[in-house]
Amino acid sequence: MKPAKHHPARDPKSTGHGITRRDLLKSVAGLGAITAFSSCSTIVNHPSLQSDVIRRENEKAGTRDWQLKNTRIDPKTKYRCPWIEGYCSRTSVRPGESIGFHVSTNPASQFKLDIYRMGYYGGAGGRHVASLGPFKGEVQPDPPIGENRLRDCQWSPCATLKIPHDWVSGVYLGKLTTEHEQLQSYVIFIVRDDRQADFIFQCSDTTWQAYNRWPDQFALYDSGHEQWYCGPGVDVSFNRPYGKYCQILDAPLSTGSGEWFLWEYPLAYWMEANGYDVTYISNLDTHADPHGLRRAKGFISVGHDEYYSLEMYNNLRNAIADGLNVAFLSGNTICGRIDPRPGSNGAPNRIYGRVDYYGERDEGMMKRFPTMAKFPYQSPREDLVLGARSNVAPCTGGADWICSSPEHWIYQGTGMKQGDRIPGLIGWEYHGEPAAILGLAVVATGLVQDAPGKLNGGAYAATIYPAPRGNFVVNASTCWWADGLAEPPGYVRPSVYTSPEGVDRRVQQMTANVLEKMRATRKT
Repeated sequence: MKPAKHHPARDPKSTGHGITRRDLLKSVAGLGAITAFSSCSTIVNHPSLQSDVIRRENEKAGTRDWQLKNTRIDPKTKYRCPWIEGYCSRTSVRPGESIGFHVSTNPASQFKLDIYRMGYYGGAGGRHVASLGPFKGEVQPDPPIGENRLRDCQWSPCATLKIPHDWVSGVYLGKLTTEHEQLQSYVIFIVRDDRQADFIFQCSDTTWQAYNRWPDQFALYDSGHEQWYCGPGVDVSFNRPYGKYCQILDAPLSTGSGEWFLWEYPLAYWMEANGYDVTYISNLDTHADPHGLRRAKGFISVGHDEYYSLEMYNNLRNAIADGLNVAFLSGNTICGRIDPRPGSNGAPNRIYGRVDYYGERDEGMMKRFPTMAKFPYQSPREDLVLGARSNVAPCTGGADWICSSPEHWIYQGTGMKQGDRIPGLIGWEYHGEPAAILGLAVVATGLVQDAPGKLNGGAYAATIYPAPRGNFVVNASTCWWADGLAEPPGYVRPSVYTSPEGVDRRVQQMTANVLEKMRATRKT
């Protein structure tokens, strides 16, 4: 991943002037005692007494060493890095709980694992928190092709880490490096907590896994006959490495990190640069922990957030009814319904398949993706939560963000007028057909194109509607919203149908308006 030109984060209340970067402090992150046993490591530390968690965390010294410098993709598979690859035993883990790392090296090679928390850190983007190893690597077996084309690895763990109590909630990257050739790839996990916070940042990791083709053609979309199959009868597992991303970007230096870098990282970087009180969860936490949604003032769906279980849908809808504010800074959201269930080792929510689509049938979608017709369409309507449909044809395309309600509070401080545009911000998937919700406002809308000047018949709708307890729900109607917020190190700008143009003061101001209103309209 080539470092991109860096734009300093801006104060969310500013009208365009950049904020001064915080002076870096000498790192004070102690790792406590490390105990090695049978090639495994356990780290223990004392509880943190921090009160202003995110701001204080980002005052610590950062590094850009989290970026991969030497990686390789096997051309036979197109997606995997067999020389060094791995996965984590859990998608998210609390401080005090343990997580296992499962790694294969082919050929067998000693390797080490360096762990980084992703954030702002004075523009560095990450902070080094632990070094594990070296470990004696081994060639771990490729899993057999199981029922419904499932590839469920049962690799031995090389290390087990007990998460220190002073590790702040966030997205954590493990950088794997072989002694042989110094080849590298990532593993990724989320440290979550249970504290009261202003904002919950939900990582879209069920969608990361749906598009994971590891080891070659075994995504949720691979039927064995079609590479973009949209029907039932295919299962995927979190018990396998993330291969190179298979859509939109050819970015092998993100290997092992799902879709984190592509659509989500710029938002986290910007929020932490500006000191927002944010805590992080997995999609699967939304699935399994409905009470946890109620500890925040605002919930944020980010990037490409396509796959929801019925429990996720109901838990989020019930939390909105109870007063939670929600911002869908995402596209293609609440589209496919999944059924998380235990993996082969009994760990919960490690396997899922596509079992339905949300909302009523759309004939245009049936025509474009005929295998979608195999589902019963007995799931609830996505637009009743989102504010607009996700399952409407053509569903892909790009457009400018076009202001349609300049008097709305979301535009305060932006200077935008009726018809003003933010070039290329809508893409590559969007939401259309606003829901019939009392008080819903369409704040941006326009026609969608397959290429500049080539309309494809689609229209997007960015919406905001009032919820029952004075709260509200925002639908930005684009996977690319975060592109307008920040351009952190290592970020690669997407370009398909249209191209977003990067950091835009108006996108920053609208996002700040949303977050500030969330803080003002929810009591926890």
